[in-house]
Amino acid sequence: MKPNARFFREILVPTVLFFAAALGLMQFDLLQNIDNMALDGFTRLRATLRPTPPPEALMVVGINEESIRSKDERFGRWPWPRSVHGDFLTLLGAAKAGVVTWDIMFTEATRDKKEDADFLDGIKTPDGAEVVMGAVGASILDGGVDPNDKDVKAARLEPLLDIEGDRTKVVPLQGVQVPAGELGQAAHSGFVNDSPGTDGVRHFAPMFIRIGDNFYPSLGLETLLQYWKVKPAQVKVRLGEAIILATPQITRRIPIDAAGNYFINYRHASDGYRPVDYSSLFGWLVRHLVNGEDVKALPSLQGKILLVGQTANGLADFGPTPLGTNTPLVLVHANVIENVLNEDYARHAPVAPIWLGAFALGLIGLAVFSKRKVRDHAFYALGVPVVYAGVSFYSWEQWSIWLPLVGPVLGFLALQVFEVGRRVIVEQKAKQEIKGMFGTYVSPALVSKMIDSGSPPQLGGHDAEITAYFSDIQSFSTFSEKLGSGPLVELMNEYLTACTDIVQGEGGTLDKYIGDAVVAMFGAPIPLPDHAFRACVASQLVHLKLGELREKWRSEGEKWPQIVWNMQTRIGLNSGVCMIGNMGSRTRFNYTMMGDNVNLAARMESGSKAYGAYTMVAEATKLSCEKHGGDRLVFRFLDKIVVKGRSIPVPIYEVVGLKENVTDQTRDCLGVFAEGISRYLVQDWDGAEAFFRKSAEIEPNIPGKTPGVENNPSLTLIKRCDYWRAHPPGSGWTGVYEMKEK
Repeated sequence: MKPNARFFREILVPTVLFFAAALGLMQFDLLQNIDNMALDGFTRLRATLRPTPPPEALMVVGINEESIRSKDERFGRWPWPRSVHGDFLTLLGAAKAGVVTWDIMFTEATRDKKEDADFLDGIKTPDGAEVVMGAVGASILDGGVDPNDKDVKAARLEPLLDIEGDRTKVVPLQGVQVPAGELGQAAHSGFVNDSPGTDGVRHFAPMFIRIGDNFYPSLGLETLLQYWKVKPAQVKVRLGEAIILATPQITRRIPIDAAGNYFINYRHASDGYRPVDYSSLFGWLVRHLVNGEDVKALPSLQGKILLVGQTANGLADFGPTPLGTNTPLVLVHANVIENVLNEDYARHAPVAPIWLGAFALGLIGLAVFSKRKVRDHAFYALGVPVVYAGVSFYSWEQWSIWLPLVGPVLGFLALQVFEVGRRVIVEQKAKQEIKGMFGTYVSPALVSKMIDSGSPPQLGGHDAEITAYFSDIQSFSTFSEKLGSGPLVELMNEYLTACTDIVQGEGGTLDKYIGDAVVAMFGAPIPLPDHAFRACVASQLVHLKLGELREKWRSEGEKWPQIVWNMQTRIGLNSGVCMIGNMGSRTRFNYTMMGDNVNLAARMESGSKAYGAYTMVAEATKLSCEKHGGDRLVFRFLDKIVVKGRSIPVPIYEVVGLKENVTDQTRDCLGVFAEGISRYLVQDWDGAEAFFRKSAEIEPNIPGKTPGVENNPSLTLIKRCDYWRAHPPGSGWTGVYEMKEK
């Protein structure tokens, strides 16, 4: 597949599809609610890690459990007589409070007209605080009355006049509930309508409601207008942008969405405002202002906003907010007021750059990590969302900027999980293919190493330095004559199994069986620096194992003829660069080796017969073996030959055995044989022959004594001395003997 086509098909298309799906899913309430849950969690964490003190200008007065249980006779049982609230307002006026806002509904008249009259007197206290009471916009069916009702028209409702934008985005309400009778005429009204999301949590607060063509301030906005003495005519509403308050005394730009909703920046946990309980504040004011006592616990109220609401568990005005599942809703208004006082606004980050960034990171994940380990890709897939979540929290904690979390993370993470999953499937399939391809060639341990390396073998042919291994049973044609097909198959299966297990156990790769011959390679498909050493060790383990098999076959009596008891195998090795790979036709191929060095290994096996050796190697194998295996193997120099088909002479050696298995007699033999070779190379045929005859008597393999042995290196060199006597090589001879046969 061309690079551009691969990028389009395997990287770009999946990224587009997954992010398009994530963007589509975010249109559903479920995922949007999950995003809101993340925002709620971050908000609570921020309130815990970096609590901020409530503003000096705002005090929450809570009707809490202590207030409800108060023993003050004026209070009685909740709900208290409205005369209590009237007295409270009178006291607050004397304490120079700025604005008293009631997040309590007084939309119904009481039976006791004196109660309403006392409350009204408190509202009208000369030089007292401005009073804002709650009103509700509702449908007629929900208990609202027609806006044209005389009591509504008489109420102190002051609409906002300067409105720009698409008014249809603000849902109109058909009915209204205002403070009852003269209360609504004496106090300012602000609407307490809230705007819970689909999850029931209040993340936004309407800053006004719409009734017909009129827009009326919310409880929080009306409180702020009274606090700063801003007239409704001085308020500009730009739907989808902001509510602008601009007077010589104050300037504020309150961000709103197209429907007039404000994104609340909750700063405090439920107890963060440290609400003053109503009864305690009432008692302090009485003792201080009426009785003249010095009440040290009395806070300063001058010019402050006092927000009165229900905070006792069990009362009706509770609901879920980011602060908790059961939060006094008076705190929603408190947070709105505080945000505007401090100009501490929450904002949503622009969506497009976040999604584009996530899209780019998704592309990078597929493009960069598709060629790396699945583990690295998995770390990336998990690490990016974790880092982004950290950045999102930091942005919210430091600047009150909310970065959309769930949608971009969903698109990114789903894409990466898909790609990691796809790669796992592909790699598992590739592993199975490797196991199927090489499982019969190499040991399971080597197959596992090949898979774990993460570097698939190069197929189709490549150069690699290896040691080629050839073995053949001595006089195998005789076996075929003396054994029937059944016994022959049984014998060969046992022998070939033993040879293959040893070869694979030393890290070798089985190339093929050719009748009784075993062809293998060491150093491919997984490179092995000590391939020559492993091959030489394997050759000696095969000879040792064959000795055990001979004893076993002998013990089985007449089952096997004597030729089986005497079975010997010859092994030839050579090391060098060879061509390795899958070779053959388009429909049938084999993982094999080719090249001149492979041919030389085959000549080592066939030529070993002429020297009476059972493991013969070229010099390259000996040198490499000694480099990586030290002196664990014992070698004997045999000759320098030119094999048939080649012109360059090759020093050849016999692998005598593993160091720990070589006897003292054999070492003596090797010493005498080496003396013979030194005479041989200077053309002292008589002297050489004398030493060779001595070494022949102590050779490890002696004809007639060792099972199946007909020759050995000492006997071969004796004959070679006879040959050179008859055919002197001349003065320029370098010790090279040319092999006439393969």
